[in-house]
Amino acid sequence: MARKKKNVDEMSFLDHLEDLRWLLVRSSAVIVLMAILVYFVSDFIFDTIIFGPTDPNFITYRFFCDVAHKLGVTGDICVTELPFVIQNTEMEGQVNIFIWTCITAGFILGFPYVLYEFWKFISPALYPKERKNAKAFVFFSSILFFLGVLFGYYVIVPMSVNFVATFSVSKVVKNEFNLESYIGMIKTAVIASGLFFELPIIIFFLTKIGLVTANFLRKYRKYSIVIVLIIAAIVTPPDVVSQITVAIPMLLIYEASIFIASLVEKNKLKNG
Repeated sequence: MARKKKNVDEMSFLDHLEDLRWLLVRSSAVIVLMAILVYFVSDFIFDTIIFGPTDPNFITYRFFCDVAHKLGVTGDICVTELPFVIQNTEMEGQVNIFIWTCITAGFILGFPYVLYEFWKFISPALYPKERKNAKAFVFFSSILFFLGVLFGYYVIVPMSVNFVATFSVSKVVKNEFNLESYIGMIKTAVIASGLFFELPIIIFFLTKIGLVTANFLRKYRKYSIVIVLIIAAIVTPPDVVSQITVAIPMLLIYEASIFIASLVEKNKLKNG
């Protein structure tokens, strides 16, 4: 017999933990299901997507080269070769990479459902009017996440690959990257970028519960600019065009977070 759903005011701490447990179970099941679906297109995932940035003809390299020519920018912006090889050095390396890559892709594809489960978990603590915004929350949060994933893949990853491939302390040293290291960099860049683009949503909830204010974000804006510029300098080649390309979207996300925090504060004052 199914467990009868209790009113949120009647739920104990253990009841909330039980709901959280089932949230994790259902979310994990969906991620595994998505990972199984990814298995059937794994050749495309690896050959075209994951190893795409290793090709000098990758769309991002061509785009920046064309832009540089139109702007009359000189220098080594155009990528003509990526002098490195990717190798596997562990007995079960490729098997482990295959499994975890499928799971990572499953997490990305199943992210909207994970958001829906998260919304169901926190919705009892919201006002009835706010609970009706589940579809909007899942939609906009998913859009932001996927935009972040695309930004990470098409901007941060190729710039990082180009930088580490062409950087050398000496001509004696040849770049032979480990497979796990290469794919780990891609997963980190893509997932981290996707989650960073969720910042406006996170700020929305933090402002709702009073942990963050718009004035606080404005006060530390100058520090955030410095941090963003440092991150952009680390993940991009040493040229201004690449650094600005990475920094501007991140700064826009931060400004959007300030705007959202201001709207939440105005609504809280309006509703008393």
